[in-house]
Amino acid sequence: MRVSLAQIESGTNKLHNLALMQQTAQRAAAEGANLVVFPEYAMYEKKSVDASFAVAAEPVTGPFVRALAAIAVALHITLVAGIVETNENDPRPFNTIVVLSPDGVLQAQYRKMHLFDSFGFRESEWISPAADLAPVVAEVTGCSGERLRIGLMTCYDLRFPELGRELADAGADLVLVCSSWVPGPQKDDQWRVLAQARAIENSYFVGAVSQCPPISIGRSLLVDPAGRVLGELGLQPGMLTVDVDPDQVRQARQRNPALHHRRHTIQPRT
Repeated sequence: MRVSLAQIESGTNKLHNLALMQQTAQRAAAEGANLVVFPEYAMYEKKSVDASFAVAAEPVTGPFVRALAAIAVALHITLVAGIVETNENDPRPFNTIVVLSPDGVLQAQYRKMHLFDSFGFRESEWISPAADLAPVVAEVTGCSGERLRIGLMTCYDLRFPELGRELADAGADLVLVCSSWVPGPQKDDQWRVLAQARAIENSYFVGAVSQCPPISIGRSLLVDPAGRVLGELGLQPGMLTVDVDPDQVRQARQRNPALHHRRHTIQPRT
């Protein structure tokens, strides 16, 4: 399965962001990508989350997601992207990832569980956390019928190994971490190390895609089940395209069956 991580620089103009995503997806499709992944808040982004995110929010049936679905259909790709989703029960919208299939169907959506109330930020002041804490995994089919199971995380979720393990238990071959990783001291190192840690401890691929500076750090990367970095971008907008073979996940787990050796399990929710 050919995967493209699309590192872009979203802003507050949704139409501009959509055009940027379309252009980038076209490039990815031209390179043979089956799966194209955009960052957190690809639909609408600014340096600090505030009340304007609620104004920009749309339902997953709204015009922005419909336009993304049309791109997926036209290019015959699976498209993954971060949006701001309206919330009927709270003035604070959701920070949501959508997965759109090559036939334009909303295959999955994931609302961010762990909001970034850290390092002086208060995302929860303006964004609602997910009520449903179940891990989200979707199956992607390539042009030749190959199948890849993708798990979803958003940014700060990367710091929580419990979610990473639940995605492994749910059958993920590749975990996508759609992010707008906030810059700061040691943040670049933490981003890379955490992506590698999640891959190593769960023996799956991790594709971590981030917005560009100055809002975020860039440095999108794809890590294999042994923790090797297969490709990494720098600070500028760009695209990383890598072939991902789910058989490598099974081979890694045969060589090191640590998931079967564990003696602690995540407690079921009541």
